[in-house]
Amino acid sequence: MPASSEAVVQLPDDVDLHARPAAQFVRTALLHAAAITVYAGERQADAKSLLAVLGLGARRGTQLRLRAEGGEAGPALDALVACVSGFVE
Repeated sequence: MPASSEAVVQLPDDVDLHARPAAQFVRTALLHAAAITVYAGERQADAKSLLAVLGLGARRGTQLRLRAEGGEAGPALDALVACVSGFVE
């Protein structure tokens, strides 16, 4: 059974998850051998798909729930939480 982890992170108050931050998020997710899903409210997306992440429509201050499964689940979530926390507009 693969390892799984979850984390919650909030988008900064001055950043929407539009093209540039979404691309940075996806590039970070692609570095890890884990299946990663990101949730924003009732919507969910594959964290390794730019179109899916953009489709979340996440706006400033939105809480994102991240779920990862696989051998690199923990490091993947740590990297993604750091990525989102570091977004600046």
